[in-house]
Amino acid sequence: MLLRKRLGCLHAHHSNIEYIEQAFQNNERVELVHFVDPGLIQQVSKGTDGLAFKVKEQLEWMESCDMDAILITCTNYIALLEEEQLELSIPIIKIDVPLFETLCEEKQSQTILFTNPETIEGTMNRLQQYALLHEKSIKTKVKVIDKTFELIIQGKKDAYNNAIIQDLHDVAREQQHIAVAQLSMVEAARQFEKESTLTITHPLKSLVKFVMRSIE
Repeated sequence: MLLRKRLGCLHAHHSNIEYIEQAFQNNERVELVHFVDPGLIQQVSKGTDGLAFKVKEQLEWMESCDMDAILITCTNYIALLEEEQLELSIPIIKIDVPLFETLCEEKQSQTILFTNPETIEGTMNRLQQYALLHEKSIKTKVKVIDKTFELIIQGKKDAYNNAIIQDLHDVAREQQHIAVAQLSMVEAARQFEKESTLTITHPLKSLVKFVMRSIE
């Protein structure tokens, strides 16, 4: 009998669940268990005091639910964790690490798109640290798609995706190497790929392989 690993997924918004479900839909070795805490994102805009401890508590709670590993899908949560010392007995997988791996393999200049400005500083700091640790040289330009993230928070998914796709078309006129940094941007990136000849780097492209390496 195949022993399945229980992967606890911590999301800041319920819309991220379907992306992870799709990524692992043909993987019989992993059982996904989803945890959603949208309140934390609302608090980040007011300041981060005490929020790192809140994320730490959430992860400890998830570990107590008999998880074999935890996947954090929110870049805000990941950035907050840099402030806390974790002492969990199971692997903590940060969704942007496989993205960093891919970004660091690219030799040309890249544009990285965000919709949530609150995630930019933490994500880019971690990318630079990753590149330094792995002795990689990367050239990146950051662009935020203004007044877009609130659309997904409000459940206006089609409007959110359309705004991202339009911006991808604009960026693609000047840049051939493009990445989207957030999980919520994946669907729009995939739609854009179907409409164009460009490949968009996004957090799901190498996630499954990375997760399986981490929990084996």
